[in-house]
Amino acid sequence: MSKSIMQDEKVCFITGTPLYGNNLHKHHIFRGEKQRELSEKYGLWVYLRADWHVFASYGIHNDRELFESLQKAGQARFEEVYPELDFEKIFGRNYI
Repeated sequence: MSKSIMQDEKVCFITGTPLYGNNLHKHHIFRGEKQRELSEKYGLWVYLRADWHVFASYGIHNDRELFESLQKAGQARFEEVYPELDFEKIFGRNYI
């Protein structure tokens, strides 16, 4: 498992809730099999509380605006950490 470039602590990226039990899920910022693999490779993933991940109507998979804002943040962070790489060439799209 790669280290996230989006956060240093094991807390919910949205709420800051710390890990207790199995309440945090690993969420890959870019979806689809290839992009999920790339997200893992480059550390483009965050921890989300289970409700913010999949269970609630306000969760990342149910809120397009939230989902897209995380993709924009992921691309921006990638470009900071890997300035020598071309995000759009690697991921096939510009999210910003």
